Amino acid sequence: MNTTPISPPDLPTSDDAQPQIDATARIPASGDRALVLGGGGSTGNAWLIGVVAGLFDAGLDVTTADLTIGTSAGATAAAQLAGATPPELLAGTLAATPPQRGPVGGVPTRPVPDHLEKFRSIIAASDDVADMRRRMGAAALDTDAASDGSGQARWRATVASRLPSEDWPRRTVLITAVDAHTGEPVVFDRHSGVDLVDAVAASTSGGGSAYRIHGTGYVDGGYRANAENADLAAGFERVLVLSPFGGRSLYPADWGTHLATQVDALRARGSRVEIISPDSGSEHMFGAGAMDLSLRPAAARAGYHQGRALAEGLTEFWR
Repeated sequence: MNTTPISPPDLPTSDDAQPQIDATARIPASGDRALVLGGGGSTGNAWLIGVVAGLFDAGLDVTTADLTIGTSAGATAAAQLAGATPPELLAGTLAATPPQRGPVGGVPTRPVPDHLEKFRSIIAASDDVADMRRRMGAAALDTDAASDGSGQARWRATVASRLPSEDWPRRTVLITAVDAHTGEPVVFDRHSGVDLVDAVAASTSGGGSAYRIHGTGYVDGGYRANAENADLAAGFERVLVLSPFGGRSLYPADWGTHLATQVDALRARGSRVEIISPDSGSEHMFGAGAMDLSLRPAAARAGYHQGRALAEGLTEFWR
């Protein structure tokens, strides 16, 4: 197994150098193991923590991946795993007594069904995924223009309260988002000159508003391609994808963004890929129930039991 640390190329060489916010050019072109943590709302975040903790307790530590990709709820999980052990995070999730419902990301400005209806209408009106991203970004900026701006500070405080540490880890962690002004995808890393809290807040800003960093608005990383963005692991020998939504997508199949399409592309380039999705007994927690904070403990337990059950079969693949 290759255990040599991977150093991103072309980093700033002096304090005067301007950091390049988008880390796409710094993503290693190859490597050994990549962990992909997909989006899936509040219950998806709990399930991700449960799966990783179950694997960990069964003797398989996937947090040692050479590359970790976090999108939306998966961005929160990636940051959480950078500052605490999987058992610690699981214990905190099970001990919490959250209110009945709450935001998946950002500070929503309208009821969730209304947001989903608008999202579907934007998809229907879009020519492709790039057009959809531009339209979603424009809609978020329009929402922000009609608000008093207080939601940004509240959402940052909420995100910060969920992270055990606000420091980027030394290992390579990528957090996905979309530039609301241009519709271009953005990848944050520890060299982006962006605080970890802000990167996660941007990636989870899917409630209809944008999150601003250095004056630029960003929206949810799930709009980049899909809820997993597994394509960023291209060139890695082994890719483990944790997908709370099980690869389901509202995007048309001919856009070429579905998880299955990305996995086929990874395998065509020589990657071995394994996917973990919620089992049939817990799928109800990851659709309309993804925002129900009262389901977080149950989602975490479901993920934990899956992780424990799958660890033995994944050991040869991962190690």
